[in-house]
Amino acid sequence: MAIETSEAEKPVIHTPKEEDWTMEIKSNPGLLDINLKELWRYRDLITLIVRRDFVSAYKQTILGPVWHLAEPMVTTLTYAFIFGAIANISTDGLPRILFYLSGIMLWTYFSNCLLNTSGTFNANAGIFGKVYFPRLVMPITTTISGMIAWGLQFMLFIVLVLFYLYKGENIHINIYALLTPLLLLMIAGTGLGLGMLFSSVSNKYRDFRKLLNVSMRLLMFATPIIYPLSKVPDKYKSIILLNPMTPIVESFRYGWLGIGNFSWSNLGYSFIIMLLALVAGILAFNRVEKIAMDTI
Repeated sequence: MAIETSEAEKPVIHTPKEEDWTMEIKSNPGLLDINLKELWRYRDLITLIVRRDFVSAYKQTILGPVWHLAEPMVTTLTYAFIFGAIANISTDGLPRILFYLSGIMLWTYFSNCLLNTSGTFNANAGIFGKVYFPRLVMPITTTISGMIAWGLQFMLFIVLVLFYLYKGENIHINIYALLTPLLLLMIAGTGLGLGMLFSSVSNKYRDFRKLLNVSMRLLMFATPIIYPLSKVPDKYKSIILLNPMTPIVESFRYGWLGIGNFSWSNLGYSFIIMLLALVAGILAFNRVEKIAMDTI
């Protein structure tokens, strides 16, 4: 027996209109496309991941966030003993603790940004394969998490500077200390750009990650962390200055301690290297993110 359905009882099928869409996912974005508007919509996710990284890093430890201060201080004391007391390497008259801590803080942030970002695809393969969100969120959160840790270390550095000023040490804080936020952004940008570049190439060839680990150890010795640039022989100074971290470290020391090599042209060189690293990193990252899950 056939059941007749009146016009009023027929289900109404609602066809979404274009103006109802809240998100449009494109399959082929341009290589240099960064959807900043979309990234801003995911700011809550960025905040949650940064908080998760910060909490989980020392969740089951006794000292907790104090490790952010303990690690650089232990390294600083070790360097002060080995390179200062035993090897007697000059610090240009600065207290050894301040000299080594200033370099270690900056280098550790750069190294963590680069190394942690370089494993973005492999470290997040599980979540990348399940849900959509801008992949750029992950390297950005890595950079912000490192910046928070650096902020804690910077407060320790300021306390030590005040302590040595009270003791009457030869320290002269000057106006170039105001460049600190710019120097920090340059470190973050360079680490982020190079990290995304290595993350893209190591997605398929993991040899690059091992090569990067070795290179970072060697590159640290090509940065004036354990020695001042003034003690480098002239024939090698141009090689050390090719390292974009060299002008940043020297400028930071010059601003906060009054001793170091400050040059706008050298700092401009580091800034250009940062821009090139960011462009190269974004190009490679945008290209590889489309096929990353097929190769991991």
